[in-house]
Amino acid sequence: MNPQAILSLRGLRKSFGEADIIRGVDLELIAGECHALIGPNGAGKSTLFHLISGRLPLTRGEILLDGEPIHGLSPQQINRRGLARSFQITNIFAGLSVFENLRLAVMRRYGLQYTLWCFAHRVRAVREEVMHLIEQVRLVPRAQAIAGELSYSEQRSLEIAMTLASDPKVIMLDEPMAGMSQEESDYIAGLIRDISRGRTLMIVEHDMDVVFSLSDRISVLVYGEIIATGTPDEIRNNARVKEAYLGEEVAI
Repeated sequence: MNPQAILSLRGLRKSFGEADIIRGVDLELIAGECHALIGPNGAGKSTLFHLISGRLPLTRGEILLDGEPIHGLSPQQINRRGLARSFQITNIFAGLSVFENLRLAVMRRYGLQYTLWCFAHRVRAVREEVMHLIEQVRLVPRAQAIAGELSYSEQRSLEIAMTLASDPKVIMLDEPMAGMSQEESDYIAGLIRDISRGRTLMIVEHDMDVVFSLSDRISVLVYGEIIATGTPDEIRNNARVKEAYLGEEVAI
């Protein structure tokens, strides 16, 4: 294992019956980098995210987080080890306020999720951390707004803040710009750029402008296999990557 690697995937395979979806993926994320995972539709990107975060069991292989194996653990156990992820579909409590959503997320990390509400108000550390998260994702004016009434980009911002609430070593974002207008995408890209400083980020995204502007390195997944990993310039000029995208409406 590379001593700088914080997340290592070794020989990952996932089969559903006789269908091989992930076919021997080897990949290392370096601590502090923004690493994008791209590939044509159906390449297995979301499946790979599910394997890493424990939502799907491996068929074969191993996953190491900071040198320790996490394959076989539940998503909750993996989160406590320091890996957090968001999903393609926004995953928030629509009937609660922005503050209440984040308070629940922070309380979970402190082991206070079953504490009575009246006591929670007296936990200063929780409140201070919640307000810090709200500031990080630029939602201070919306702190008391009901989450279900936020704009789509604001809901995505809240979900990113909930991902940060566990103070993870590795953040995984699955298509954070999906369904957004160009203005919303630009806003979320800037937010991700801000919150990822000093953190390790793995992102799946179809907006190539975002991918190439945010990423330190990019890996290309095609039919369940990594065909290339490199800097944005290396990937942009890789003949095999260009061939893999033939027929796709993607400018690399």
